[in-house]
Amino acid sequence: MSEVIRLKKGLNIKLKGSAEKVLEKLPVPATVALKPTDFPGLTPKLSVKADAEVKAGDALFYDKYHPEIVFTAPYGGKVLSINRGERRKILEIVIETSKSAGSVTFKKADPGNLSGEEVKEQILKSGLWPFIKKRPYGVIALPDQKPLAIYISTFDTAPLAPDYNFVLEGQMNTFQTGVNALAKLTEGKVFLGVNSGSAFTTVKNVEINTFDGPHPAGNVGVQIANTRPLNKGEVVWTVNVQDVLFIGRLFEKGEVDMTRTVALAGSEVSAPKYYQTIVGAPVSAIVGGKLVEADYNLRIIGGNVLTGNKLKTQNYCGLYDNMITVIPEGDEYEFVGWADPGFNKFSASKTFFGKLFPKKEYTLNANLHGGERAFVMSGQYEKLVPMDILPVHLLKAVLVNDIDKMEQLGIYEVIEEDLALCEYACTSKIEVQKILREGINLMIKELG
Repeated sequence: MSEVIRLKKGLNIKLKGSAEKVLEKLPVPATVALKPTDFPGLTPKLSVKADAEVKAGDALFYDKYHPEIVFTAPYGGKVLSINRGERRKILEIVIETSKSAGSVTFKKADPGNLSGEEVKEQILKSGLWPFIKKRPYGVIALPDQKPLAIYISTFDTAPLAPDYNFVLEGQMNTFQTGVNALAKLTEGKVFLGVNSGSAFTTVKNVEINTFDGPHPAGNVGVQIANTRPLNKGEVVWTVNVQDVLFIGRLFEKGEVDMTRTVALAGSEVSAPKYYQTIVGAPVSAIVGGKLVEADYNLRIIGGNVLTGNKLKTQNYCGLYDNMITVIPEGDEYEFVGWADPGFNKFSASKTFFGKLFPKKEYTLNANLHGGERAFVMSGQYEKLVPMDILPVHLLKAVLVNDIDKMEQLGIYEVIEEDLALCEYACTSKIEVQKILREGINLMIKELG
């Protein structure tokens, strides 16, 4: 076991409604969808038309500027519709599923017996490449780049996040196959970030780093910054735990199998637990009949409460969603508001009396409790980011489009999830994650 890297900065937000370690397999949904909007900066070009018959692993669309990166059907069936938005922007490709549609056949092989190019070609053709992201910027990796290393975080410290030790029970051999495939894509190492009591310490062909501390200790960006920070011109790749499974199944089974375990959690879920479904499943197929009856509005979130996207029951889950969180919307009137002593309120600055109960779990809503105001230098952000950067100065550099300052202040090291706590705790209600992504987009446009 490696030496433990202890992180003190950060914040654990203890919410009610963590998922019980019980897994229920859901039936294959009637429809699934792939959404190009899940991929920042992507210009999609269609490979199919409505009513086309597709198998799991057939290409649905590709990246206009990198046509080798294709996005494939998570399940076979008929292309039911191609939904568009303003200026004919492609919003989603909906597939009516059919168990008889089958899957495209790929080569079964031990990745250890293949060359790096053979492994890369198979992942690209299968449509699993979009699960490999790069740092800096947190966008889909480019196949022609050479990463210094590949990083996988095996635990998530976000509020109500899934327990990957539970999710991967009985699937560690497949995970190992996926790791072996990824190891072929870099001349460096595959780094595994683990926490205390992790089941992943037995994984081979990796270098293990152990972390301890509050959120965001589980963020792969934080782990990179505290082991080997990125310098200008350097690139590393990152992959989520469950996405490593997809790659492992590809080589073990010779087909695309995007079966995913999703944690349904939150105070407004009647019995929070884990559900096995397909990538791109309808939200209604997961939450239907599982929420509490309430006389107030609910917020359904694809992902965790800090970084997830607001969903409706008629929407589809995103490609990267490993959980769905349901909390109160918080749009009802709050009696006496800030004057409430706050025995049932959580505060990052320990303003309320709830601080007297450190182990208490809270029912929090989506209410912002105020509007955006002047950016105040309070030292608040620095307490929440366990990285050697100055978050406020970085964001100000983004706001004035100062690329040189952005480079100097650490734009290469962070993406939205790394500064999400800053947005949660911000007294000025600054849209930190939106500003950061605008800065990243500017860097991509100007420097590539």
